[in-house]
Amino acid sequence: MSDKQIGRPLGPALGPTLTRRSLFALGGAAAVTGALAACGSNTGREPTATGGATGGGGGGVTLNQWYHQYGEAGTQQAVERYAAAYKDATVKVSWKPGDYDQSTAASLLTDAGPDVFEYGNGPTIDMIKGDQVVDLTDLLGDTKDDFNPSILKRMTYDGKTYAIPQVVDMQLLVYRRSLLDKAGVTPPQTVDELLEAAKKLTQGNVKGLFLGNDGGAGLMGGPMLWSAGLDYLTDDNQFGFDDPRAATALGKLRELWEAKVLLLGAPKDWFDPSALTAGLTAMQFTGLWTFPDIKKGLADDFGVMAWPALDGSGKASVPVGAYGSCVSARSKNVDAAKKFVKYLWIDQTADQLDFATAYGFHIPSRTSLISQATTLKEGQAAEAAKLATDVGHAQSPILWTPKCSTAFGDAMNRIVKEGADPAGEIAKVKAVAEPELKRVLA
Repeated sequence: MSDKQIGRPLGPALGPTLTRRSLFALGGAAAVTGALAACGSNTGREPTATGGATGGGGGGVTLNQWYHQYGEAGTQQAVERYAAAYKDATVKVSWKPGDYDQSTAASLLTDAGPDVFEYGNGPTIDMIKGDQVVDLTDLLGDTKDDFNPSILKRMTYDGKTYAIPQVVDMQLLVYRRSLLDKAGVTPPQTVDELLEAAKKLTQGNVKGLFLGNDGGAGLMGGPMLWSAGLDYLTDDNQFGFDDPRAATALGKLRELWEAKVLLLGAPKDWFDPSALTAGLTAMQFTGLWTFPDIKKGLADDFGVMAWPALDGSGKASVPVGAYGSCVSARSKNVDAAKKFVKYLWIDQTADQLDFATAYGFHIPSRTSLISQATTLKEGQAAEAAKLATDVGHAQSPILWTPKCSTAFGDAMNRIVKEGADPAGEIAKVKAVAEPELKRVLA
């Protein structure tokens, strides 16, 4: 989710191929808004051709539309086809390789930037506060309640929506049914049950749980906060996890580490399902995009579930992320650009369904389209899509800046890998986050 995408602190480079799930590539604690659509080589496909702009559509106004370089075969041709079908303007699609987030952010300060562009989890708070992007609230109309609520909330600030979600990616817990049955383990409903299950499932060369080669330090910060019923920020935009329950929750990752039930040093990291399919682990936190490979390797010998609640007062969750279509405030044709965004991401439901399901394994951002997706109609995929709607949680709030993410990512590494005191590490994050919140809210 992605993109892996559920977009992107700046963790280890994952390679040149980009994908919607690069949104999640650097995941969890370190996820930076915008490195969010931060771009990992997670598709297993070869990189697409780079560069260039392809024109299409009708006469009159010319619009420049930017996408990052997806690694999923056929995606570039699809978006060029969508643009060519538009009759009210000529839409030139640019396929942008390299550091898309940084180059796009810089372009918004010039007259050389796009009219329409995608950005991971929507524009950053600095783009919004700097009047670099256009309010798109009026485009939604009566479709507002049809979009994944967590994703749409993430793209909204001060009551105004600044991006239209394009497609949803997600992360979730996947497990080998046969291994759980053999060990007499039922899918865990709390974090403590997960720890006990992981202990029982750790046998011989098989580890009970895989949260990434760093033990979940870079991936699981958000889900652990949500498991305790907390979040990065409160509803009134105050620091959200200076709370004993947060310290307890984050400390559980260290307990998993010390129990030696975590798979570490797998040949490929959490975004690839090979640890699960090769029998290296009984449970893995990974992304929806892995389902085709899991089905190929395991047939129906797997189940899916949300990350469990800490306890009876907590909440189960799955992280979700999406690229959002935005309009640059420096566009010379703002109204025409908005009209095109509405055409493509609100009106053209057939193209939205195609974009979500024909190039990789994703969820339409419109909940009414999920039932029309043949890839999501049954089995584990249908269960996952329901989780994304019911307990989906945006990776991080719009006010949680890259500086906040970096501080949290550093703290998570110290807690998980070094056994640092969670309460003390939370205090360090708070010391960074509070001045950042004051800055962006000023």
